[in-house]
Amino acid sequence: MSMNTVDKQTNKTNTIDLVNKNLAKRYRAEKRFKAYGIAAILFGLSCVVLLFTDIIGKGHSAFLQTYVYLEVEFDPESLEIDDISDPGQIARADYTGLIRTALREQFTDANGRRDRRSLYALVSNGAGFNLREKLEDDPTLLNQSVGVWLLADDDVDTYYKSRNDDGSEAFTGRLNEKQINWVETLIANEHLVKRFNTTFFSSGDSREPEQAGILGAMMGSLFTLLVTIALSFPIGIAAAVYLEEYAPKNKFTDFIEVNINNLAAVPSIIFGLLGLSIFIGFFEMHRSLPLVGGLVLTLMTLPTIIISSRAAIKSVPPSIRDAALGLGASKMQVVLHHVLPLAMPGMLTGAIIGFAQALGETAPLLMIGMVAFIVDIPGGVADPATALPVQIFLWSDSPERAFVERTSAAIMVLLAFLISMNTLAIWLRKRLERRW
Repeated sequence: MSMNTVDKQTNKTNTIDLVNKNLAKRYRAEKRFKAYGIAAILFGLSCVVLLFTDIIGKGHSAFLQTYVYLEVEFDPESLEIDDISDPGQIARADYTGLIRTALREQFTDANGRRDRRSLYALVSNGAGFNLREKLEDDPTLLNQSVGVWLLADDDVDTYYKSRNDDGSEAFTGRLNEKQINWVETLIANEHLVKRFNTTFFSSGDSREPEQAGILGAMMGSLFTLLVTIALSFPIGIAAAVYLEEYAPKNKFTDFIEVNINNLAAVPSIIFGLLGLSIFIGFFEMHRSLPLVGGLVLTLMTLPTIIISSRAAIKSVPPSIRDAALGLGASKMQVVLHHVLPLAMPGMLTGAIIGFAQALGETAPLLMIGMVAFIVDIPGGVADPATALPVQIFLWSDSPERAFVERTSAAIMVLLAFLISMNTLAIWLRKRLERRW
């Protein structure tokens, strides 16, 4: 074998070794890249799990409420009711006095003004409304002694929920020693129970945590979202159709497109300032109205709907338009009968995602005054109301411990709505989209 042949074989071997080394290096780099991606996904999922665990851990107890059992006598003299058929007398009666009498009869060791004040604090100051409702529903209760379950005060509620079976590690909060003994007596007599918190879903806001609910905020969000849908969806689709199908390609339309894309990235509080200056300042509309909130959120969601609708229209193959025009259809018929039906799944998906974003917005609603304390349930878009994200913001600033769990529970409800809307968007896209 000649020296040249040996040198060629040696060079060939060195080249193969070098290629193998480079391949091994590339494979290791690819494995590291995949590992980084998996680690990023796991980190993101762990953060989501941690967030949901914290929210659910703090908020699940808000769906239960503590109730106190008392034997209450509907004494007509104490209630000052002469005619049970008179609704005015029933409405004006002193039901709080009945509750206090029942508490004093059950706990005879409450001597002195301070002890009695502590005893009366075991029951919510709104429990009298429950007795009034019972008497209105059944007037025959007058002159009778009836066992009723009444709403417990938030301090008692927090104590009972944090209490272990052996009575240890309970959060006492503002309860004094005598109040704790009275609560333990109620627990021993099975006169203290936890039930599903219907008040949370059937009442408006309140200064007292045990009486606070999210119905008013939910209705406010609903009316605001209805105004947003009624305005932004048709306007957004009409703008997208014009820009894609009819608008001439010139500097003016390019200027409009650039500004629409820029508006999609503008912070939401800017739209709140715009609504404050135009709708409230110029048009002198009232603050804290779902109508004003819907108008502001319409301005905020329009860029998102226009951009997604234009993308959906662009995805329709040109052959569809050419075929329709070749069969004699007009431009409007092509758009209404062929382009829009085929682009509608993408439009709906983008619109629902935009509405979900609007549902969770807080900053623009704060700017137009929907941060007001409103107890009544709104009946329309012209009634003062707050929104669910704003309600969460208000409760998060409250010092009472019981508001912490209600804040987390309201976040859970809001997340349920947002997840449902996003799931609906994905389902509609899978259900209605067509493959080309």
